[in-house]
Amino acid sequence: MRQSLVRIGGILTRYLYLHMRSMPRLFEIFFWPVMELLVWGFVSVYFQSLLADPATRIAAILISAMIFWDILYRSQQAVSIAVVEDIWTQNIVNILVSPLRLWEWLAATFIYGFFKISLITALLSAIALTLYHFNLFSHLGLFMIPLLVNLLFFGWALGVFTSALVIRWGHSAEALIWGIPYLVQPVSAIYYPVSVLPVPLQWVAKGLPSTYVFEGIREVTKTHTLPWNYFWAALALNFIYFLLAALFFGKMFKSARNLGRLGRLGMD
Repeated sequence: MRQSLVRIGGILTRYLYLHMRSMPRLFEIFFWPVMELLVWGFVSVYFQSLLADPATRIAAILISAMIFWDILYRSQQAVSIAVVEDIWTQNIVNILVSPLRLWEWLAATFIYGFFKISLITALLSAIALTLYHFNLFSHLGLFMIPLLVNLLFFGWALGVFTSALVIRWGHSAEALIWGIPYLVQPVSAIYYPVSVLPVPLQWVAKGLPSTYVFEGIREVTKTHTLPWNYFWAALALNFIYFLLAALFFGKMFKSARNLGRLGRLGMD
């Protein structure tokens, strides 16, 4: 029995050391509970404010927000997972020795992600129509196009950024692929308006393209029109974030190549 306790203690010590010496693992302990509390806490506050406005279409706002959140999340995932799969299958070396350029590699992941998102969006829209009698396309009309374009570009920018982290730090950074989208979720005003957030977080929210998309969805729901300043603000921010993400990816790729990590990525 004593030996069993010693062995159990040894394994437990190993797990504790893994968390003590790894910031991503330690961060993960607190990350998901805090994000869930922030998101649904703000949703509760928003619902309280809606009680005085019975004309507001709560179901339409929530279903639209959930579908568009999935578009943002999947567009980021499509880029990151495509890069990571090349690493997992050790295909990264084949890509490096081929004449494929870096921007061509990323462009292929964007197109691949677009096809996946189109299928997922069609499926979610069909389910929403069947189960909830909610037609996303007729609800948003042609305004869906500028909203969708901005959301796709922001998702791709996040995907390029998270891919750069994996290229540079390998498997230890893979958890960030799933974590970073949820880091921006509470301040993107997905299920509630920016006005619900504390003032410091409102300034953060106004610096994200996704915020203007989800605010735009609520405006279309309420007024059947899209304030075009939302579109242009999101587009300008997307341009900045996409440029920064591309520069960061190039820098991390070059750093990993100089350190000799590229050829070892699939073996770490």
